[in-house]
Amino acid sequence: MHLMALGMFLFELGTLAYDELQRKTDWRHARSARIGARDATQFVGVGDETISLSGSTYAEIADGRVSLDDLRAMADDGEALPLVDGRGTVYGTFVITSIDERHAFLMADGRARRIDFGIDLLRVDDAAPANNAQATA
Repeated sequence: MHLMALGMFLFELGTLAYDELQRKTDWRHARSARIGARDATQFVGVGDETISLSGSTYAEIADGRVSLDDLRAMADDGEALPLVDGRGTVYGTFVITSIDERHAFLMADGRARRIDFGIDLLRVDDAAPANNAQATA
């Protein structure tokens, strides 16, 4: 069973298992200053949605370097990919915006026993396409 899939890449124990998922969604509000009162605000739409995955991979379990290189190649393509968790929940369509890795506990040949990683994703599809279609009809 896999933890998450980004396009055809599976996050799982045999490839790259993350330890933590952080999800952040912003909503945009325009502000107008008022004298003697709080700013007036108006909701102007959904802002950015980001997901950050972080974890560690160990040489004894899987070659995480290969999986990170695969993700870098996917990021180089710039393609938007669906993100789906192991239960089938669809998060939306995301692009990879950054990959961070730290190598630790090096072996005699320079390979890392542990690689700590962080992967940042940005949602690029419309968060509520059905609502927009009704609003314009």
